[in-house]
Amino acid sequence: MSGESSKRSNLIDVTYQQLHSALYSPEEGFDSEQLRDLLKPRIDRFRNVADPFGKPSDASRKRIDSGMVTLDDGVKFRVENADKEVIFAISKKFNIDEVQAFILLRSFFYNEGVPPEAGTESVPFLDSVLNAITPFYFSERLFAARIVIPLIRAYGNPPDRAYIAASTLLPQILQDSSEFIKSLLRDYVNSTQSPLEPHIAADHRAAARWSKQNVRLQIVMLEIVFWLLLEYYTPCEGWLVVQVLEGAYETNMGSIQQNSAFLMDSQGSQLLEDSAAMWSLITVEIFELERIAEPGELEISSDPQNKKSYTASPESLKRIHEIITSRTDSQYVFAYMAWTYVLSRLADIAKSLKEIPNSYKDVLNHLFHSSRAYSKDGKPLHVLMLNACLSPEAGLFERMLSLLTTSPVFVTSVAWKVGSSLNEFNEIGFRSVLKGLLMAILETAPVEFMPDFDSFVEVWIALFGRSETEAVAGLCRQYWNSDRIKSASRAAVLDVARVQFPVRPCTVLRILRALTAFGYMDTDPLSNGNRIDEDLTPERDYCSREVFQYFRTLETYTQVIPMSATSGSHALYERRLERVGNSADVRVIYVNLRPIKLPGGTILPPLSVGRLLSPEDGEQLVLAWNHTHSGWKLVLEIMTTYVYERRLHPGLGTRHRDVSFDQHAPGQLETLRLHEIGMELDAGNDESLITDCLDLIRSAVQDNPPLAEELLDSLERGNAVVAHTMTEAQAPDLVQLTTLILEEALSRSGQHSKRPPRREVIISAMSVLAALLPLPRYSNRVWLFLRSTTSLFGSTGATGGLSNILAAERVTGHYTMTLALLNLVQQLFREASCSLLSVLPRNVRLQEVKEEVLQRVALFVHEKIWREYVGWKYARVGDKSEIGKRLAAFYIDVLEQSPPSLENAPFASLSRDLINLLLFEANISTVSPLISSITEGSPLLDQLYTARRYSDARRLILMMELDTRLARMVLNHKLQVPSGTGLSLLERVLCGSAAGGALSNNSQRYRNDPMDVLFALVKDRQVGRFVPYEAARLLFGLCASLASSQVSPPTIIGHLSDPEASVSSLVQIIQHPYDEPFLRVAVWNFISLAVDKEPALATLFVAGSFRILEGKMGKTDDSETKSTDLVMNKPRRRQRSALGAASDMLGQWRELWEHMPQLLHSILQFLDMVWLHGIEHRTVLKSLREDADFWEKLVSIVTEELGPVPDYRSETFVDYDEARHSNLHEAVSLHAYRTMAKALAVQVIARDIEMRTQLDEKSRTLNKPASYKAIEGIIKDDFQLSDFISEAAISSYEPGLYDEMTDVIRQHCPALDLEHLRVQDPEMEREFGDSFAFSTSLLQLRLHPFRSTGDSHSSSLADDLEHKLYSINLNQSITHAQTALSLSWQHLLREVAPFLGTNSPVRVTLLTLAASTSESVSDEKRSGEMMSAIHHGRLALILALLEAAWFSDNDKNDEIEQFIAVVKNIHDIMLNKPQSPMQSFMGLTKVPYHRVLLQIVYFCLKQARSLIRRPKTLNASQRLTISAMLEATQALDIDALRVVLDLARSRTEWDIDQDLQLLIAVFEQCTHPELSASSTFWLTRCQETSVIRASLELFSQMDIVGVSDLPALRTRRRALYTDRILQFHLALACVPAAAERLATDGLLIAYSNNRISEAVSRGQINVTISELPGERSPAHQAYCMMLALIASVFEALGRRSHHFDLEACAFVQVSGQQIARTLSWTIGDPLSMPLIEEMEQTVNLFYAIAESTPPGLQRDETVQKVLRAFTTSALLLLQQLNYALTHPNHLASVLEPVTSEERQQLERDSQGPSLQSTEHLDPRTRPFLTGVVHKLFRLTSALISTLISISNGETVLLGDQDDWPLDEAIIYPHTKVVLDEQASLGTLLELGNCTLDVLRVLSSHPPGQAIMPSSTSTLTKPLDVKDASDTARKNLEAVLFYAVTQLAMWCAQPEFEVGEMEVVEDASAAGDNSSLSHSQKDELRRSGRRRSTGGLGGNLKRGMMGEVIGELQVLIGKARGVLSKAEGVELVPLLDQFLVFRILAGVYDKS
Repeated sequence: MSGESSKRSNLIDVTYQQLHSALYSPEEGFDSEQLRDLLKPRIDRFRNVADPFGKPSDASRKRIDSGMVTLDDGVKFRVENADKEVIFAISKKFNIDEVQAFILLRSFFYNEGVPPEAGTESVPFLDSVLNAITPFYFSERLFAARIVIPLIRAYGNPPDRAYIAASTLLPQILQDSSEFIKSLLRDYVNSTQSPLEPHIAADHRAAARWSKQNVRLQIVMLEIVFWLLLEYYTPCEGWLVVQVLEGAYETNMGSIQQNSAFLMDSQGSQLLEDSAAMWSLITVEIFELERIAEPGELEISSDPQNKKSYTASPESLKRIHEIITSRTDSQYVFAYMAWTYVLSRLADIAKSLKEIPNSYKDVLNHLFHSSRAYSKDGKPLHVLMLNACLSPEAGLFERMLSLLTTSPVFVTSVAWKVGSSLNEFNEIGFRSVLKGLLMAILETAPVEFMPDFDSFVEVWIALFGRSETEAVAGLCRQYWNSDRIKSASRAAVLDVARVQFPVRPCTVLRILRALTAFGYMDTDPLSNGNRIDEDLTPERDYCSREVFQYFRTLETYTQVIPMSATSGSHALYERRLERVGNSADVRVIYVNLRPIKLPGGTILPPLSVGRLLSPEDGEQLVLAWNHTHSGWKLVLEIMTTYVYERRLHPGLGTRHRDVSFDQHAPGQLETLRLHEIGMELDAGNDESLITDCLDLIRSAVQDNPPLAEELLDSLERGNAVVAHTMTEAQAPDLVQLTTLILEEALSRSGQHSKRPPRREVIISAMSVLAALLPLPRYSNRVWLFLRSTTSLFGSTGATGGLSNILAAERVTGHYTMTLALLNLVQQLFREASCSLLSVLPRNVRLQEVKEEVLQRVALFVHEKIWREYVGWKYARVGDKSEIGKRLAAFYIDVLEQSPPSLENAPFASLSRDLINLLLFEANISTVSPLISSITEGSPLLDQLYTARRYSDARRLILMMELDTRLARMVLNHKLQVPSGTGLSLLERVLCGSAAGGALSNNSQRYRNDPMDVLFALVKDRQVGRFVPYEAARLLFGLCASLASSQVSPPTIIGHLSDPEASVSSLVQIIQHPYDEPFLRVAVWNFISLAVDKEPALATLFVAGSFRILEGKMGKTDDSETKSTDLVMNKPRRRQRSALGAASDMLGQWRELWEHMPQLLHSILQFLDMVWLHGIEHRTVLKSLREDADFWEKLVSIVTEELGPVPDYRSETFVDYDEARHSNLHEAVSLHAYRTMAKALAVQVIARDIEMRTQLDEKSRTLNKPASYKAIEGIIKDDFQLSDFISEAAISSYEPGLYDEMTDVIRQHCPALDLEHLRVQDPEMEREFGDSFAFSTSLLQLRLHPFRSTGDSHSSSLADDLEHKLYSINLNQSITHAQTALSLSWQHLLREVAPFLGTNSPVRVTLLTLAASTSESVSDEKRSGEMMSAIHHGRLALILALLEAAWFSDNDKNDEIEQFIAVVKNIHDIMLNKPQSPMQSFMGLTKVPYHRVLLQIVYFCLKQARSLIRRPKTLNASQRLTISAMLEATQALDIDALRVVLDLARSRTEWDIDQDLQLLIAVFEQCTHPELSASSTFWLTRCQETSVIRASLELFSQMDIVGVSDLPALRTRRRALYTDRILQFHLALACVPAAAERLATDGLLIAYSNNRISEAVSRGQINVTISELPGERSPAHQAYCMMLALIASVFEALGRRSHHFDLEACAFVQVSGQQIARTLSWTIGDPLSMPLIEEMEQTVNLFYAIAESTPPGLQRDETVQKVLRAFTTSALLLLQQLNYALTHPNHLASVLEPVTSEERQQLERDSQGPSLQSTEHLDPRTRPFLTGVVHKLFRLTSALISTLISISNGETVLLGDQDDWPLDEAIIYPHTKVVLDEQASLGTLLELGNCTLDVLRVLSSHPPGQAIMPSSTSTLTKPLDVKDASDTARKNLEAVLFYAVTQLAMWCAQPEFEVGEMEVVEDASAAGDNSSLSHSQKDELRRSGRRRSTGGLGGNLKRGMMGEVIGELQVLIGKARGVLSKAEGVELVPLLDQFLVFRILAGVYDKS
């Protein structure tokens, strides 16, 4: 392969065809400078038009042979040996230079691809390449020559986009223009005479192809000559005129061709006709008729001023005459006529001279006196020549008309149809030449005596009126302001037509219509259909006004009168003779004897003079009255008469006047009708006349409302038309007449009429109505007509009227009616939208009528056109694009101006109907037009460009743009509706195969998959500037829409045939400097969204490919790429990723910051999204994250100076980016994007630090990432940090702007709602500036009534409103960016906090910043919805500063002072009225900010507690400041809590739950005794607000479990409100006074009567529920918390519980089943962690009851019964727990995990070793079991402590023996442990020894050593040695205490005997133990106590007690050895002494 250069060459990449298109079409995407740079290296190619690629040369061959070629643009290429053969073969075949052959080959393969048959066995490679490249060579050769034409045309036209290139390069191309033209003409003649090469001539097909190519090149040469003569080379010299004429006559206008035998087919004939047409124009232009017509330009002088003119060369004149007169064929008639005019001018000049110069005598003598200079009748030669030209045989007018109507030169549609090879069609230059010829004819031949005036009129109309507007506008204006004034002969055509009016009305109507510069009418068969949506140009406006004024003041009124009316007693007219001036000549005139009311309403005064226009020998006379009248009134008369004839209006008179025999009184007014004045009215042709009338009106007023207003005013002024005879009724106006005509025509079309209407009438009528709609005075009449008629927009099921006509058009393929209808539809909605403010609120009914009509219209259009038009056949391909464009534009207007998401917006029902049809109720026929436009547009566009049908291409591009935009808008609306709708049909089709089948184009460039097509459109330059942009935005909308679907949506990447190539194409765009900035931004937005929403596509954007091969990560040098075959191998290219592109582009961040900050913002936004998902891409990001240079760039952006905030109050308008903007738009936009760039840079750094924290969360130490190291200096520099935080805390929001505008709106336009103007685009796609938040374009549309009035006050008001909206948008742009910067710094501060630690200097800085920021927030005076968001952001910044400062135990004075300042400011913030926190709590603000405020308050309270605890830390003033904030906090918190509780009772929401959490957390802090020593204030507040009672009522009513909303329960894994309310109760329970209030307000009543009370009473509160698998039951959790709360209340109340203990006992009784179930657990039952917690809380409850009641006999009987029942169950449970603790393997077997985490932990535990006892339990191998054992120890400790409290153990240990409660001796004093029995002393001894073993193991480890990882711990913190030791020690102490006290009570009983045990043991031995209940066993024990044992019992007692006491002493001794290591242990020695001196001594004393 030819070696790749590191730099691409445009000589290869950009073909001549592409370059040619770029010169004409801005859609190609090249700007002026780029065009110049592309053209400059090709200058040598343009200099030789006939042979642009040169000839083979030895020098070029040597360059190819050398293997290295340097092209003209300096790019070097290596040529491989395998390529040289192909290059030389191409050079030989086409006879071109070898280097050019190399370029041609390279360009062919680059742009067209390798021929598919190349290299196959069937066709040799070289032959396949030569065959395939031939058409490409022909095309390139033609376009290389054609490029000169647009350069010539742009040379003198600065607005032209090619002007810069033309002004620089054209002089270099032409060099000597004379020689250039000479060589061009010479080459042309040679080309016509050149034979074909023998090898080509041998092949007839090849010969025909080469021959036609030769003629095409000749046409290009002629075009270049024409444009040089017209635009560049003036004046024409004599030799040039001669040479041009010789070339034309020698080649017979190009028809004499050497190879004519190969040009005999239709294509060849057309080429020759085009050539002849160009010669005809050139041979006229060469005479410069317009120039010589100017006075003084034509000279006959020996020393003329203009010596270069051909008239200055007598010899040239002579030669020209000889050439012209040598041929008199009709094809030379143009040149003949032009020369005739020149001769006439020469004759006139010669006559005016006194003496002919000698140099001219011979030639003038030759011209005028030789060859029968004068005929026999004395006529000059030029007159004879003129007569010859005008004779029918010459066919001058027929030829001109044929040229104007059938030649591609003048008719674009014909050019497209025949595939003309002309470079340009129907250019104004072509028509200007014929116009010059036509004016010359008028100058030489009086129009009155023209033999064929009708043909001349047809030529005139065709020249001025049958064309695109741009080609005739200049000519029409020139005629009105120059030709008509300059020459009476040129105005004669109008005079003649005027004199015939109104007898012959059509002539003047058609001529005037042509002169309006309107161009083609829609009904003209020559029209290409591109008519509507053209803006009113100044030329059109001028011409229309000239036509209006001319027709309004016609100076003559022509009438046909019968001869009988001039005689008799009742004669109306009289014949008279009148002297002509002062001469003796007289002429015949006629006068009227009475006043006459003529048609049109004008009155002809008596004795008016009428000039005779016809002979007097007939029965009728034609008179032209000298009477000024309005032709417009006559048009109205004609229409009125037509309506009368059709009997359409009841107010019109009858045809015949009443017969009367009364004699007319003198002066009586005579009224004449149209037929009575002799107007030529044909009953069968009246519709044609009506069409002409309507066309003239439309041409004058369309797109010109002011002129339309004047026209209608002129029609209504003056007398009524004579056809209206009912004077009591108002005459029908133009609107009414038009609607009646339209309705009648439509009604006839729906019937089986013998006279179906002319479609032209219907089209013209609809067009006039559309043109009149912008007029407020008349539009209402149109609406009322449309509402009343069913013929136009009837029901979709109707079969008549318009539907029939539209159906008929499908047969013909011409859709003029459809296009006119769509134009009317667009105008209807435009008028309804523009007039909204003028209609509402004054005329609500009219607005309803409009909406009703529009709904009918939309439904009709959708059903009859939108769903079907794609499948119609089309005679003109542009019609399909035009229909699709207008439909899409209508739909877009509706959706933009009335978003369906807005409820009360204007036309809301219309927009909702439309979105339903396109989105929610769509079917395949609905979305097919959108998809087919997108998928099939590019291939069709290629074909149109190939055919050079640029107008159709532009329409197709616009349709593609609008359809893509419409699809995006539909998808964007889907994002605004509630989720859960699933995928729409549009989404499914975009993600599937294209509708409409396979494409006809087989190129690999286009695929059927819409997703591939969309990606291809983004990079396709030929579809214009905006289609790629809209395609990128559609991809964005599709990605967002798919991501929002609840169902499993398809992915974008899953529907790309080559994802890597597609992604690579987007990456090329984002980094290409020449691509449009807005396109690059749109692509960046899509990439950013894809990274966020689609993981697979994100990987591709970040990595560049799916797999990154080892060794392929580095950069490659394209210049080192090697290959040996140009065709078979493709260059290896490294796939670039978007991440790499972003990183590279950051290298130029400063240039982007200055000139394109929006692009910089997009790049950083992408990086932010990548780092947001950094964990997913950590492998790819690794190298970049470690790149210090990358982070330095971001830090540089962070530290870049922003400058002052620009002004945002708009004052003036400027034009910017082809639209009107505020003068401050650019400054504000730049500032906002720079601010956003800083915000995103900060955000990326914060995300990277967060990412490192997440990756290192298992590590005990945090390593500083490179991002933190880069920003660390700023964070620790108090000056810089202060600057940046201050910058982030600024907010420029000004709510007064919004208020000012709403006040003006309310006063002047109450129908305008500012919210209806809100931009609906996603936030990521909105652009900062004056259209950021609200649509200014929509406001401008709404304000149309104010601007259209012409009133300066109204216009000023509209400007003021627009400026105010600009100001709001500008202010919100700045505010949005500032808010983003604040949020970014919040994030960064949170992430760097762990690295700061307790760094004192930084802490001081952070607190200082928090104080300054909070001070500014506390002084806030602004309010409003957006202000709430700003307030939230600034509070969040304060919170981030405080969190970064964090708490400290060693605060310095500076830190304390700044903290106190923060406290003071927070106090003021809570009391701030404009931003009242209570408004936020009540939901009255758009963004709730109270949560952030509560977190700040929480921090302040925690820190205040820390400071207050330290002595002498705070002074009195500081304490007062804290107290003030504390009081404000208590008041706010309690009030807010009551509000939130009330909200919680009405609805269940996550936000309310969060509010409760924060409020209760703050409540806990602000009521803590350390801060609030007295609870009087806040408790009184609670009582006033009844907040405690409200919480209890809420708890009683709410869904504690959460099963009422199962989806939410499964999502959150917890019920809302439950734990929050219980936490609030717990906070109250911690304060004695509050606990008392809580108890008083009915705590236990609420806990006994709620949603789970019934389940509790039935004992059905399970650990899990089926509705929430894998999670703990919320009911169980709530139940446990309730138990804990009741215990806490008991603890707070102490012995002052009043009746609470009785209420608690009642609760216990109610919950008895659940409590019994809990305490009845046995070792055979499953055990779970929640069950252990329930046991513990149950035991704690009984402990609280026992502790809160007096001991012994003082206890209430109810309480005593409850405690006694508990004791029995507790002893049984203790036995089971002891067994579990002493048998860990069995314990592990009964453990049952609840959550998935527990299950995983238990599975890991099961892999550990088996255990024989607890002392062998290793937490490293069995961590989960270790945690369970720890909890069981804590449970047994609580259980035994409760039993001690119930049994009054302290009294035994400390009191007198007489006070011992001996009845509480319930533990059997023996060493036996029976599992099914109650615990004995043996149980306690076993449990004590087990605990002792654990303590012994733990004592060998450091206290702080973790024995259980935090990740596997179910505790609130990781379990360490100290925690486990404390729990075990407490358990051991409780065991010893209880054992000793129980043993003491047993020994103290006087009746204590062994018989009790014996009875029980006997029963057990008898085998009845299993059948005895616990109550039976108790009875046996009591009977045993009463049994007498005799003398032997004492010995048994002493022996048994000695054994028990001995074991207990041993246990106590062991315990003293272990527990002595712990600090503060004194209980064990006391128990030892008690055992020795009280128990042993007592036992042996008794014995």
